[in-house]
Amino acid sequence: MIRIGGLQKITLLDFPDALAAIVFVAGCNFRCGYCHNPDLVEIKTGKKLISEKEVLDFLANRKKLLEGVCISGGEPLIYKDLDKFLVKIKNLGYLIKLDTNGYEPLALKKLLARNLLDYMAMDIKGSLDKYSLIAGVKVDVNKIKQSLGLVMSSGLPYEFRTTVLPKFHDLAEIEKIAKMIKGAENYYLQQFSSQKTYKSDFQTEKKFTRQELETMRQLALKYVNKCQIRG
Repeated sequence: MIRIGGLQKITLLDFPDALAAIVFVAGCNFRCGYCHNPDLVEIKTGKKLISEKEVLDFLANRKKLLEGVCISGGEPLIYKDLDKFLVKIKNLGYLIKLDTNGYEPLALKKLLARNLLDYMAMDIKGSLDKYSLIAGVKVDVNKIKQSLGLVMSSGLPYEFRTTVLPKFHDLAEIEKIAKMIKGAENYYLQQFSSQKTYKSDFQTEKKFTRQELETMRQLALKYVNKCQIRG
């Protein structure tokens, strides 16, 4: 059973070229200290959840207004029965966007094989040698590499994105990431937000200036087709 921790009923920003809703699953296999959805990282006893039926009923009633559904979190791919949920959404006529950290490549491959996705957004935490430090858990980087390959070879529209903060990222780090996804269609540098974080000490972390982000963007453009700043 998929644990759904939130439902945003409309978004103009999260699904390119589509009016969409966002389904937030609860639970994640990473523990990034700067996570801006800290309430969804751990599945806590007593947390109020939304039923699958409630979400599907809402989507059924919004078919004439909404075009897409973003599946976010948390980390959606930790749920082995995610495909069954996505089939139900597809049967209502919706496009599906998946937000993922890429740490479950076999689950991602399964969804792609069943043609259940229309757009993918994969977070890239940092260069491979920094992954465990940033993700807050021991990371098998081969899984990340597998997912990068799946996304880039899928034939679907996609984006990669990195939340950047001085604690973890500098120009050399951005260049390593950009080389890792060389030839990527879309790469976003996301400004770190200290308002709400998984670990409280990140609320006092510094942010990059707009000019520093622009310098990073220009560097990344040597390797990727398009790079933009968010936030």
